[in-house]
Amino acid sequence: MAANFWTSSHSKQLLDPEEVDVVPAQDRERGVTPVEFRLVKIHMSFHIWRLAQQVKVRQRVIATAITYFRCVYTRKSMTEYDPRLVAPACLYLASKVEESTVQARLLVFYIKKMCGSDDKYRFEIKDILEMEMKLLEALDYYLVVYHPYRPLLQLLQDAGITDLTQFAWGLVNDTYKMDLILIYPPYMIALACIYIASVLKDKDTTSWFEELRVDMNIVKNISMEILDFYDTYKIDPQRGLQEDKIIPVMNKLPSKA
Repeated sequence: MAANFWTSSHSKQLLDPEEVDVVPAQDRERGVTPVEFRLVKIHMSFHIWRLAQQVKVRQRVIATAITYFRCVYTRKSMTEYDPRLVAPACLYLASKVEESTVQARLLVFYIKKMCGSDDKYRFEIKDILEMEMKLLEALDYYLVVYHPYRPLLQLLQDAGITDLTQFAWGLVNDTYKMDLILIYPPYMIALACIYIASVLKDKDTTSWFEELRVDMNIVKNISMEILDFYDTYKIDPQRGLQEDKIIPVMNKLPSKA
């Protein structure tokens, strides 16, 4: 693993905001719009989270899997790489990278349990293993991901507001419903979550932020992206996006089945 974020492959591969929501030509030909492209990523990120709850892996594994998933679609089309299969394959790969390995057969079992009779989600073990190989190539074998969780805890401790840990941690979890991890350094995402938490919980952190000498414009921009997300997408924390929003979009995409 890289010694720190700034010398890591993750740091070198950060993208500009306009690079993460570009709809590939093959998907555009199927009528997928930028808004729908974003909806699929949100929906499948939630699918990864639900599947991860079934197989009981750590939050870090989930975060890494979603990062892989989102990174793949900055390079590949959903037409070419079926999100329904990419999602569990990302979780499988992330579980190995984060040393919390989940057996592929367990993923297959729980996908069938979760998705019932939907043939578009009917995969075999070999499908996940084959997609894992494709993912490795799509990711250029850069698998180390740095997350905001560790800096969040360190920064909350430094600010003397550890009572906001649970609230801020929840905000960090929600950032994986967006592409922030592909755009900003993890500590900046952590700072944005602390900023939101401190404002909403009436904690005065002004002088602490000043002492950090960070670019508050970036912190506030990330904060606004998070708050705008909450305002734009009304997501049920247990069920995800409403079916009438996501099913028509998913039907535009070909499936392996």
